[in-house]
This record gives sequence, structure tokens and C-alpha cells, in this order.
Amino acid sequence: MSVALGAPSGSKDIALATQEMEKEDNKDKKPGEEEEDEEVEKESETNGDADEKLSRKHSCTSVGSTDINDEDGGDDEDDDVKRAVQLGPQVPLKEQLEMDKDDESLRRWKEQLLGSVDLNDVGENPDPEVKILDLTILTAGRPDVVLPIPFVPDAKGYAFALKEESRYRLKFSFNVSNNIVSGFRYTNTVWKTGVRVENTKVMLGTFSPQKEPYTYELDEETTPSGMFARGSYSARTKFMDDDGKVYLDMSYYFEIRKDWPTTS
Repeated sequence: MSVALGAPSGSKDIALATQEMEKEDNKDKKPGEEEEDEEVEKESETNGDADEKLSRKHSCTSVGSTDINDEDGGDDEDDDVKRAVQLGPQVPLKEQLEMDKDDESLRRWKEQLLGSVDLNDVGENPDPEVKILDLTILTAGRPDVVLPIPFVPDAKGYAFALKEESRYRLKFSFNVSNNIVSGFRYTNTVWKTGVRVENTKVMLGTFSPQKEPYTYELDEETTPSGMFARGSYSARTKFMDDDGKVYLDMSYYFEIRKDWPTTS
């Protein structure tokens, strides 16, 4: 408080001292130099204002972009598609093997990757095909819940229901045909009352075509608990590869309840 109250009288003394110093400086200056100094001061003030406006403009732009990202939460799924690695055109498996038949090490690596695939079954289609067959919910002490794709909602519109504070795993079953699928990955985004509460991304790997379906089991998770955790959730599940090709894009609703639903 004492510093703030003393500031006005002190500033008056400083102003008088400054005027006296300016008079002494002007005595020693040649005619015309004083006008040049005034022009320099005006130019400096003008540039200072411009710099301040420029810095404020950059600051506002930065804050604005941050706010937009925070509010929207970002569309991570679409960003994945935009950032997909450009690997060039697909080549049929038969042609791939023919290209490197003289390279023994590379040929063995490809044969190991392909496993027991029958090249007569893959045909000439260069594009891999992946079909997601089902989703299984694994919970200790309870029967496995196998959900065919696409999900069939119940009378309330839910694809499935989970008990609060329960541990579970998700297991996917899928077929790969035609060609090798590279960088196959799974994303799952969950919302409650319009707020995103989960955004999971899992790289599943690279898979060669085969007649038998693949299965992939995710890490164990625990459902939230409490009055605010129970209720309806919306979700969007996607499977895609490094080329940005989407093999499944599915939206659905599920429920977290106080108890497990009764099994028929």
C-alpha cells in the first residue's frame, strides 16, 4: 500500500528532472538533430505498437486453437486416417514372391510370414480383406458373452451390459484373406452424457491370409463404479490398417449396471 500511494509524488519529481536533462541535451545538439530524434521516437513508437499488435495476434491465435481442441476433444479417428502411412500400391502375394525369388533370405522371411497360406486360394486381388466375426466378453466366474458383428441391441437398445467395478477382457475373432494386412489396429472411443471418457488405441500387428480365424485378446480392464458411473454409454469401435483402410466402423450403446444382467 505505501509503495502505491507514494508513486504519484515520485513520478512528478522524475518528470521535472527529465525535462531539465532534455534541455541540457538540446543545448549541445546541432540544428536539425532534435527533429531527427523526434522522427526516430515516432517511428519507434509506431513499430512498437505494430510489434505489440503482432504479438497479441499470435497469442490470440494460439489460445484460440488450444481452446477449440480442448472443446472438441479432437477427432483422433479421422486424424489416424489422414496420417496413414503411404505404402504404395498393393501387390498380389504371388507377384511378391516372384519379385524376390532370387533373394533366399527374403524369400524365407516371406514364407515364414505367410505360414501355411495356400497361394491358389488368394487369387489375384491385391487388396487385403479383414472380416471381424465377433466380440467376446471374458469375465472370471461367468460364462463368456459372445456378441456377433454387427451387434444386436436388446429391448432397451444396449448391445451389452457390464457390472460396475468388475474385471473383464475383450477378445476379437477375425478372418484375413487375399493379402497381408499391415499395421492392423483397433480403436475404441466411449462417451457418457456427451463427454469422452475413454479413447483406446491398440496396434494388433501384421497378419497374413489364412482359412482359420485369428483371435486377439486385449488387456484386462475394470469397469468404473458408483452412482455417476452407472448408466448408458455410447461407443464407436473401428478396425483399420496402415493404409487407412477401415474394415469396421461401428457405433453402439452399452450399459453399466449395479449387478450383472440375468442370463437366460
